[in-house]
Amino acid sequence: MARDVVDEIAGAWSAELPGVVGVELAVGKRAARLAALLNAPVEARLARLGLTKAEYDILAVLRSAGEPYRLRPSVLAQRLALTSGGTSNVLRRLTTAGLIERDPDPSDARSSWVRLSPTGVDRAEEAVRAASAAQAALLRDVPPEVTTAAITSLRAILVALGDTAD
Repeated sequence: MARDVVDEIAGAWSAELPGVVGVELAVGKRAARLAALLNAPVEARLARLGLTKAEYDILAVLRSAGEPYRLRPSVLAQRLALTSGGTSNVLRRLTTAGLIERDPDPSDARSSWVRLSPTGVDRAEEAVRAASAAQAALLRDVPPEVTTAAITSLRAILVALGDTAD
């Protein structure tokens, strides 16, 4: 089997600190490298659309929510693993760009809804198509059975770590 960059890193640590690092390094480093490799072409495509990855993530989550394309800011933060402060900054930029609107919650004066504007719906769909195409191009040479096995294995790890759907 071919070796990857993580094999080199793990080998170096095994030589330096035998028995100290193991599967945790192999899983963590590979997950991080895979995320970086998948995100790089997406970020390049999003930049051409004038969006950051964080802005895209919020637009995509809102669009995937279905009509009326709205969620509470706390739900957005939770789904995207963002801090409330980080979420607020991105929401402010998206509001200024006219891609989202903030609606007060009539049943709770302390709460609000974030909703895609009509322009935001169009931009979200354009961005999702661009991101999907970028990742599909990157993965085109990966055999489908390898991709399926990776999906299954990563899901099992996340579930074991308690990262489960409601």
